[in-house]
Amino acid sequence: MGILRIRTTVDERPGRLASLAAALASRGGNILGLSVQSDADGTVDEFVADIPAAPATVREALEAAGGRRVRVVPATAHELTDEPTRALLLASRLRAAPWRLPELLAELLRADDARWIYGDPVSDLPDPTRLVVPVAPRRAVRLRRAELPFTLTEAARAGAFARLAQPAAEPDPADRAVTLSDGVQVTLHPLTAIYREAVRDLHDRCSPESRRFRYFTSMPALPPRVFERLCDRNRGHSLVAGYDGQVVGMANLLFTADPGTAELAFLVEDRWQGRGLGTAMARALVRAARDLGYAEVRATMLADNVRMRRLLISLGATLAHTEDPGVMEARLPVGAMASA
Repeated sequence: MGILRIRTTVDERPGRLASLAAALASRGGNILGLSVQSDADGTVDEFVADIPAAPATVREALEAAGGRRVRVVPATAHELTDEPTRALLLASRLRAAPWRLPELLAELLRADDARWIYGDPVSDLPDPTRLVVPVAPRRAVRLRRAELPFTLTEAARAGAFARLAQPAAEPDPADRAVTLSDGVQVTLHPLTAIYREAVRDLHDRCSPESRRFRYFTSMPALPPRVFERLCDRNRGHSLVAGYDGQVVGMANLLFTADPGTAELAFLVEDRWQGRGLGTAMARALVRAARDLGYAEVRATMLADNVRMRRLLISLGATLAHTEDPGVMEARLPVGAMASA
């Protein structure tokens, strides 16, 4: 048949990639390129393969190997270029001609159509074959691609690419003042070892229920090894909220093994809940996730944690039950909050 671009959604379990590769090899396929992406309902493996079998035969083989939503479309030798190199070359062209953003976005994502749209912001992926990339207030680029639905990873790539055409943003200060709904001002600081005692005191002041919502158990104190892990910038990005010499809240963005996905969690002292502090910290960490190149933020919570469910829904997350009826998972595309 020739060169094909193949996408399949897979369950996140060990050995899944080997099973798919074996299925392609059984049909005489030679894998020429591979990428792993995040999407709303799982991980997407994308192959570019030289394979003599017909698309229908390839689809059947991958479905038998555990693939879901398998898509097979023709590809060309031009698509075998190194993807990071191709993106850097497109970025260079965009810097020289920022008004060509729609055209270059279409080339970046191999879209069928790209055009400016104006008006109120819209959701990133209401239709998986359409992607809206916010560029400025009431201004965006809409991309369409009929054969391959856009993934969350591609939405994050498009958002990062579009920022190259915008004026340079002021760098976020290390310490940021945030005004809460009642007019009180707190300051957000990166979590470092100097806050060890203050974080311990935060745990002491929090009720057992607040600690249970954060850790799924009423953990009376944060173990030293856990605190050290939260401070490690190679494992995540954490903030504390300070007021009058005390830490009154802590939020954690934890890197995961899933490509393009980070996990969000936070703890707010009881008397500071319901005042917008959790929302402010969540927004700061989702922005950090965007700038770190993540496509999606997830949060796992107890089903009776009503306050956190409302907070995440307000940011644009979708909720789903897990295999445990007492636990729910929220999934927030980073671009959804950025466009809001």
